Amino acid sequence: MTRGNQRDRDRERAQARGSKKGSQNKDDGLTPEQRRERDAKALQEKAAKKAAQAAGGGDGGGKSSNKK
Repeated sequence: MTRGNQRDRDRERAQARGSKKGSQNKDDGLTPEQRRERDAKALQEKAAKKAAQAAGGGDGGGKSSNKK
């Protein structure tokens, strides 16, 4: 069995995977406060859209209650 460099190769692969994950989170350049405001606004818009859909009686997906 010749697996002398497997540990080194595995370490390199793990390091490459770790660097990709770290760059995805902080790529937007926002401060934590700005990020909270952005996320809160997105959640409010999503809730308003859902409330409007429920008030309008529109079925925008989900499970259908039609039984035959």
